[in-house]
Formats: sequence, structure tokens, C-alpha cells
Amino acid sequence: MTRLGNLQVKDYFFVSLQLLLFITYFIPVDLFRIELSGWLRMITLLPGIFGIGLALFTLFQLRNMLSVFPTPVDSGKLITSGAFSISRHPIYTAIILSAFSFGIFSESEFKLIITVLLLILFYFKSNYEEKLLLLKYPEYANYRKNTRKFL
Repeated sequence: MTRLGNLQVKDYFFVSLQLLLFITYFIPVDLFRIELSGWLRMITLLPGIFGIGLALFTLFQLRNMLSVFPTPVDSGKLITSGAFSISRHPIYTAIILSAFSFGIFSESEFKLIITVLLLILFYFKSNYEEKLLLLKYPEYANYRKNTRKFL
């Protein structure tokens, strides 16, 4: 694969597709609507609140090692504690939980379809990322055996 600096063309592909899905998620499209009672809609916010909390905790944990690209940063280190003890990809997990939760809350099949597409994207993006993590951190193989990819 062609390299552009330290990043591969695949890095740009995955991030571009992710950005496109994020933008698409917020386009107001009504295919047909789910009709839920008020209390049920409110309950569906709980996974989203958990997702936002997980994202904030993970961002705090990563600090200067954060990158939108799947290629590990040069100055990075393998983190297996905190949010990374419950998921190998806690930010992807947080995004999926939040998008799913808000999609149901807003009674939008369109948002749920985009959420499924995000899940598929994160599956392939995380597979690519994990190949790179295995190259950089040999101990990642053991971590991967003991920790789920997503929640």
C-alpha cells in the first residue's frame, strides 16, 4: 500500500468514509418513522449517555496519543487499562452506542441505517488498525485474546 508520510492511503480512505457517514447521519431524512412511547424513547437515551461518558473517559486517557487515523502514533504506547480494559476500541464503541441511542430516540430508521453502516466501517477499520498494532506492539496479541473488540 502506498505511504503518504507515516500514514497509508487506507488511513485516509477509512477516515474519509467515516466523516462522510458522520455528515450523512445528521442530514434530516424521513424514510418512515418508528413510533415509540415517551418513556421508551427516554430509556433509549441511556446507552447514548453511557457512550458519551465512555468517549470522554477514553479521550482523557489517550490525551496526546489521539489520532483519527488507524495507524498508531509514533510516540504512542499500548494502553490496556481503564476504558481499554472493557473494549479494544472504546471510541468506536462509544460512537456506535451514541448513534444507535440517538437514532432510536429520534425515531429515525435513516439514522439507524447509518449506524449499521458505521458499525460495518468500524469493523473493517479496527481489523486494519489491529494489524498495525500487532506490528508495533507484540504484546497486543495477548491483549486481543483477553479483551473484546467492542462491547
